Amino acid sequence: MRAPLLLLTVFAAALTGMAHGQMKLSPKAAPGANDVRYFTAIDGLMDGNADVVLKETRQGKTVTAATLDVCYPVAKGSDRKDRFVVNLAINGQMLTGATQSIGGKLPVTVKLTRKPAGDNFEFKGQISIGPTITEVNSTDNSDLSEREFQESQTSDDGITPAPKDFTEVSPEAIGVRVKLEAAADFLKSLKGQDVEVSLSSLAVTCDVLRAGEQTITLSADPERAAGLIAKFKSAPGVVAAGWTTGILEMDRTIRFSATGWRDGDRLNKDKLAATITNVLAAAFSAKPASSAWNSANGKLKLTFKRLSELYPALDLTDTLEVTALVASEKPGGSDRLVLWVSSPAISTADETSGPALNLANDSSGDEEGAQKDDHGVVDALTKEFKGQRWDADKSVWK
Repeated sequence: MRAPLLLLTVFAAALTGMAHGQMKLSPKAAPGANDVRYFTAIDGLMDGNADVVLKETRQGKTVTAATLDVCYPVAKGSDRKDRFVVNLAINGQMLTGATQSIGGKLPVTVKLTRKPAGDNFEFKGQISIGPTITEVNSTDNSDLSEREFQESQTSDDGITPAPKDFTEVSPEAIGVRVKLEAAADFLKSLKGQDVEVSLSSLAVTCDVLRAGEQTITLSADPERAAGLIAKFKSAPGVVAAGWTTGILEMDRTIRFSATGWRDGDRLNKDKLAATITNVLAAAFSAKPASSAWNSANGKLKLTFKRLSELYPALDLTDTLEVTALVASEKPGGSDRLVLWVSSPAISTADETSGPALNLANDSSGDEEGAQKDDHGVVDALTKEFKGQRWDADKSVWK
């Protein structure tokens, strides 16, 4: 019940921006004009984890309407959110209202006194959510104009339904924006399918609750991505579907002719894997250990082994793991392909026969090793595939 308590604090802070029947108008508004103001920065509410929007409509120096929208964790430290929206009655300096939380259906009451404090506002009173009552004492709250508030709310879901190529979005990455009430059914429909859903996109944030729409991101084999996107667009509740940002980094991507690398309309994955493996093995001075394509996300996972130079007398073994992705350079097919390859993740172990030395791989050491061992890999692939590198300054292939 501490979350509601903290929420009350947030609410109080938000109300600090509200005026009573004769509340002092922000100096930004012209006397007698209709004006809408917002309060969004309320310090201290729920340890700073609550998201508050207090909207008031003013006519001259009089506040004619006020609405408080508070989104908060259902419990301290929880990722799940609840929210309430309450219209406040204005009676002199008193601001009161009652509603229930949207998710938990808990009764909410608000009783606050609002006073101007110079150009800002202060709020005192109580907010109750269910059985929890929070004392509100919030000072020095400033407001935003309608324009300032709307500018702070603009966001981009990153979905591109028809990209001209894969230089801004990634061929395996799909974004689907779906109405919140339909999101659970959409996600359940993905069970058993060869796709990977991003765990972070499952979070129902305050922005999602207010927008009523959630953007789900997932990965699929680039050869199936277009068909999946077309299918998703017709799913119940889906507002938009397309490609989005993913693993493709242009500084680690090359472009080359598709001639000789396809069997009909499909990639010759065996030939591609063998060629990439040979190039990386030479660059790393290592022996190939494994190679496998992931049917869900279309990525190629490669591992290599070599003697470690860290302490030669111990005959330690370095294991290098690399991920690659190959796809058409744009949706709908092309006579050119793009190839992205990750930096190697390196671990070191004692794989000698007999008793082994237990080693703890240090992350900073891995990063330093990756930088050293990565030198020349992308250039080597460019040479082998007779490809092109991306010119970031001119945004063209060179």
